[in-house]
Amino acid sequence: MERKASGLGMNRTGIQTSPVNSKKAIEGAEQSQPSSPGDASAIWKARQAFAREQEGLGSVPPPGTLKGMAKTAVDMLKGGRSTVFIDKLGQRAGFERTGVRLYESALSKLEVYGTWDGGPSREQLEKIRRDELSHFALVKRSIEKLGGDPTALTPAADLQASLSEGVPKVLADPRVNLLQSLDGLLTAELVDNASWELLIELARELGHNELAEDFQRALDVEQEHLALVRSWIAAGVKLEARLGEEAAGAPV
Repeated sequence: MERKASGLGMNRTGIQTSPVNSKKAIEGAEQSQPSSPGDASAIWKARQAFAREQEGLGSVPPPGTLKGMAKTAVDMLKGGRSTVFIDKLGQRAGFERTGVRLYESALSKLEVYGTWDGGPSREQLEKIRRDELSHFALVKRSIEKLGGDPTALTPAADLQASLSEGVPKVLADPRVNLLQSLDGLLTAELVDNASWELLIELARELGHNELAEDFQRALDVEQEHLALVRSWIAAGVKLEARLGEEAAGAPV
């Protein structure tokens, strides 16, 4: 399927495609008046007013079991903030669940476009998908072990859902080929690695050393994912640049 990541074509988005009309557009913009008086201070004040009226992205639900309440009480007595830990665990649960879907989308791109020398194989993508699913299960068990509800949408999970909206859209876009899709996976893997690092620190500070070890093993695997995605992108971009559009095996 001939759809290169950086192929030449009839791209009409730039101003150079129509020198006459672009000159008129510039002249019109210079002659026009602002649609409203003043500067950006009005919208700034409006944003501040709305922010003061809101109570945030929600809250961390209290433990739903006696065991969970007891664990929370012990953490509080130690000076720990178990609610912060549960909040971040909820964030990871949502992110890892999304990660499974991202790699399912990548597998569908592989079916359509194939791969290239140094690019991802079906086996590699399927393994990473399984890893993401196992990490979701790990976080779910960890929340339950602490007496929390893994189905709850915590504030950090809500925030992460909004922040991550763009990556699934990229992978689902039928115009985006496999090589381009890897940029979305790279974004996700960078966030994933940083987030596991923070979870490990929190777990150790709260005395959950066993969980910290589990999370470290997850981070080790995620670092392998990141290295693979980086290598796939590098190989694809270099191959496309070196061989050109019509070269056999270049990413499409």
